[in-house]
Amino acid sequence: MVDNLTKAQRSYCMSRIKSMGTKPELNHKGKAFSFLYQSKTFGSPDFINYKTKVAVFIDGCFWHKCPKHYVEPKSNKKYWLPKLERNATRAKEVNIAYKSAGWKVVRIWEHELK
Repeated sequence: MVDNLTKAQRSYCMSRIKSMGTKPELNHKGKAFSFLYQSKTFGSPDFINYKTKVAVFIDGCFWHKCPKHYVEPKSNKKYWLPKLERNATRAKEVNIAYKSAGWKVVRIWEHELK
């Protein structure tokens, strides 16, 4: 399928996609009283509790290849498939790093919050 936007238009659209401060995060920001909303930490957890050593990640169904809702992109597969695979690999590496440091990692799918 051919992209119906110019390269500049597509670039603008993609630049508007946020990696932090997303709706699922903001909807639960006030509900996580004992957690800090801090993304400057390794792996960019959505919420973190240093006292209990818990890192919470809210993973988007598309960006992290949710087994229930992931739909493979129809266009520009050469770009998207490796990118999405890197996201999944990075998430596994972050899990290993936190767990080996004695932390508990909680990963929540975007669809679980609706």
